[in-house]
Amino acid sequence: MKFVKILSLFLALTLCMGLFSGCGTKGYTENNTEFVIGVSGPLTGGAAMYGEAVRNAAQMAVDEINAAGGLNGVKFKLVAMDDTNDAQKLPTNYASLFEGGMQVSLGTVTSQPGLEFKNLSAEDNVFFLTPSASNDDIPANPNGYQMCFADGNQGKVAAEFVNANYAGQTIGVFYKSDEAYSDGIYTQFKANLDSSITVVETSFTSANETDFSTQISTLKDCGFIFMPIYYTPASLFLKQAKDVIAPKAIYYGCDGFDGIDNIDGFDITSIPQEVTMLSHFNSKATEGAAKTFIDKYVEKYGKETLNQFGASAYDCVYAIYGAMKKAVEEGKEIPVTISASDLCEILKEQFAGGYTYEGGVTGDSITWKADGFVDKGAIKYVIKEAN
Repeated sequence: MKFVKILSLFLALTLCMGLFSGCGTKGYTENNTEFVIGVSGPLTGGAAMYGEAVRNAAQMAVDEINAAGGLNGVKFKLVAMDDTNDAQKLPTNYASLFEGGMQVSLGTVTSQPGLEFKNLSAEDNVFFLTPSASNDDIPANPNGYQMCFADGNQGKVAAEFVNANYAGQTIGVFYKSDEAYSDGIYTQFKANLDSSITVVETSFTSANETDFSTQISTLKDCGFIFMPIYYTPASLFLKQAKDVIAPKAIYYGCDGFDGIDNIDGFDITSIPQEVTMLSHFNSKATEGAAKTFIDKYVEKYGKETLNQFGASAYDCVYAIYGAMKKAVEEGKEIPVTISASDLCEILKEQFAGGYTYEGGVTGDSITWKADGFVDKGAIKYVIKEAN
């Protein structure tokens, strides 16, 4: 009987050792034959075009890198999982990716699942560079970085654009003063605006979102109007102002303008003025890296999912690859079985130390700081040209 008990204890210990043999310094990567990049995003459901764009463009980048020899002969593998933009599905997706050998990640496509991913990846020390999860808290931990502009950072980036193009001029601003999104962007915008620029400021609140005649009268002589608001009140303003604001005026919004040209009951072509937004990708580019990306993407996947989400994901893959390549050139060892945590330490050193990705689709020169926010120039994306 004693022998049986000892044998049972031995077998139990052996089983436990087997279960935990995949953990430790190597984690679940001991059997990797490729560097594994994981991502979770909406591949089905209402936001599927965003997830599909990220998966398509990231895979295109992986294919190109592999065709060029990978990293010292080792190829990359992309694993994308569907979360339907539902944060409740993220823990299961994350566990599957991590246990499947994920060593580095693009995080998530959207912000709500991204906040879950942020916490889980911090526990395992998995480095991620998200293409499009823009919530300010996404890069709160040292392992997280963004390729997109953070929500709260858009005011700073918008000010830099205005400083470069409207120095010494007068501009108009129309914002919602009792809304955190709008007021937060405008606060940063003001803090970073060049002192040579004169601002004609007007606002509205939740109590008055139907009649903008007073604000339109205040802004009627402005040739450039910054509007850090969502597309519903923006479309109403544009309709009410179309015969008052000068036809040559330019409206400039932030990501809240995204989709303004697809609102039911709003015909943006009836607006005589130019309607634009802050972005980091020009899907109508006729030259440079963006044009090259557009041509390759459309040839492979068509135009339906061509958007800034995919362009950003393409840059994410190349930025991660470039940082790994730079680390190897500096003497770091990155074997194919490297643990996610060990690779995270290498990538954190690169990204927090002033690593720059040159020649990107969403920016000519892209850098990051230790806070995880991206530093790159913004473009004026024209949603609708002046009539």
